[in-house]
Amino acid sequence: MKIHLTSIFVDDQAKALHFYTEILGFVKKHDVPVGEKDRWLTVVSPDEPGGTELLLEPAGHPAVQPYRDMLVKDGIPLAQFAVDDVKAEYERLRDLGVRFTQEPLEMGPVTTAVFDDTCGNLVQIATQPK
Repeated sequence: MKIHLTSIFVDDQAKALHFYTEILGFVKKHDVPVGEKDRWLTVVSPDEPGGTELLLEPAGHPAVQPYRDMLVKDGIPLAQFAVDDVKAEYERLRDLGVRFTQEPLEMGPVTTAVFDDTCGNLVQIATQPK
């Protein structure tokens, strides 16, 4: 068994697509209309185009907003992405205007940072020793 698809709720799919591709560097994989305004919209890592897809899921369900609000209030990331160097990625993203809620923090062998994805979520980036 392996993870093929995971999702993150977003307030605006077009805005999310821009952020996740133009800022974070993911690549659009699927963009299929679903209903009148929603899309089956996925992105993947450019390093693993056949790898796990991230679905940019519309946040329309009534349970989503209170759930995400509490996570953000408590500073809990909804997702985590692996990067080779958290400090370098932090600087790159900060220079692009990304707002961080946690600067790079070393916790033993792991370094993390947390940013606001502009779509209602906190996302953590992490580097682990190889």
